[in-house]
Amino acid sequence: MSVWKHHAKFERHSLLLIVGILVVVSIGGLVEIAPLFWLQSTIEKVNGMRPYTPLELAGRDIYVREGCYLCHSQMIRPLRDEVERYGHYSLAAESMYDHPFQWGSKRTGPDLARVGGKYSDSWHRDHMTDPRSVVPESVMPPYKFLAEKELDYSDIADKMQTLHTVGVPYTKDQIASAKKDLEAQADPFSTDAVGLRGRYGTKVVNRDFDGNPDKITEMDAAIAYLQMLGTLVDFKSYKAQAPENQR
Repeated sequence: MSVWKHHAKFERHSLLLIVGILVVVSIGGLVEIAPLFWLQSTIEKVNGMRPYTPLELAGRDIYVREGCYLCHSQMIRPLRDEVERYGHYSLAAESMYDHPFQWGSKRTGPDLARVGGKYSDSWHRDHMTDPRSVVPESVMPPYKFLAEKELDYSDIADKMQTLHTVGVPYTKDQIASAKKDLEAQADPFSTDAVGLRGRYGTKVVNRDFDGNPDKITEMDAAIAYLQMLGTLVDFKSYKAQAPENQR
């Protein structure tokens, strides 16, 4: 017990206390960080996960630009009340291509991790145009201007190339076809939809999201993004697995 009496030396000498704190923090940091150098990934591989299509990526950028993440989280905790309300708890793999991720903890509005397919495109249009027309108690501001503003996607290929640089597995073909794929997804009659699905999977839908076939608007992109959230993983057949390099 006499050893523990020496804590008074640390309490009386600030420099010694700082050195002691640095030593303790360094040891704790090494214990947590060192194992990561031997792991390629701590995220399990989940069937169905893919990078965003160009239109979804543009919609996500609008979502971030308008600060939607300040009132909506995209992370369902593994708690009974959350799972019963929103659906299966969120997986790390579902955010592996997000830069930045949209987890959050502020829920002025509901969590959106599983909002894809829950409502129709027309519901989303009405909700963003006049939120209280479909949810009377809503405090969300209107985003009618999204339907009036044409989408600027002149730099979409550059955005995808940048994301590829930080690890998102966009292929050269996907980047080269970015503008064509974006236009195809917003056009229900596009002949390029076959190529779009070939690059991003059969679950990708192409339709007129904002109800205005004359132009591709920011509303098209925003709804396309919302409608894919939580739809990529088939949770009926999903079983949790450890990353391959941990088995």
